[in-house]
Amino acid sequence: MTLAGRLPPISDPVVSLRGITKTYRIGKDIEVHALQGVDLDVHRGEFVAIMGPSGSGKSTLMNVLGCLDAADAGSYVLAGDNIAKLSDDQLAAIRNKHIGFVFQTYNLLPRLNAIENVELPLVYGGDRQGRRERAVDALGQVGLGDRVHHRPSELSGGQQQRVAIARALLNDPAMILADEPTGNLDSRSSAEILAIFQRLNAMGKTVVMVTHEPDVAAHCRRIVRMRDGIVAHDELVPNPRRAEDEIAAGIGAGD
Repeated sequence: MTLAGRLPPISDPVVSLRGITKTYRIGKDIEVHALQGVDLDVHRGEFVAIMGPSGSGKSTLMNVLGCLDAADAGSYVLAGDNIAKLSDDQLAAIRNKHIGFVFQTYNLLPRLNAIENVELPLVYGGDRQGRRERAVDALGQVGLGDRVHHRPSELSGGQQQRVAIARALLNDPAMILADEPTGNLDSRSSAEILAIFQRLNAMGKTVVMVTHEPDVAAHCRRIVRMRDGIVAHDELVPNPRRAEDEIAAGIGAGD
């Protein structure tokens, strides 16, 4: 693994993986070794892209990071919690409290408006205090203050993804985990979403983004490349592309 110009850590990592393995069994005789001893730290305030070809292990790594799947072996510490020692109910609470999810397909409920979709993490967590105000504030952070009562069908793809980002922000998570967040968007909308992530990161948010697109990863401050279930390369990006500059110049991400 190559660490090009990595700075020394200035805080305890938000994510610390050591020796993570994951094997899937297909039928009786076939085993797929998706992760084969992954070591990875992500520190507070980093903007990390995880890349790799199909079968490299990046999707499995994302599922482990998001506590959507459990590793077979190794240790995973997230925001100080040892994930391997938690029950299913505790894992659900961790996902709700410490991880903000942004998916390629937005995962919005069609019958709910923007505010109601953003409120969902608080609804599931039983948190009623200031719920509506917090949802409105989160929508304002992503530039949708004038779309709070619109349903998903009344919003563009880029606007729906903004609602998803607002929802991810609601519990002030330790990490925002974005899975191909620009995969269904045109170039202009992709650049706008990346600009939001860059602004959030500049404010101190930790963002981990899974992507297969080099032009998208070039907007991150660090790129981790997976191959055959291991971290094959890990490097800082000296001068990440600025999405806001590209928008101003009329150039979308990937153009």
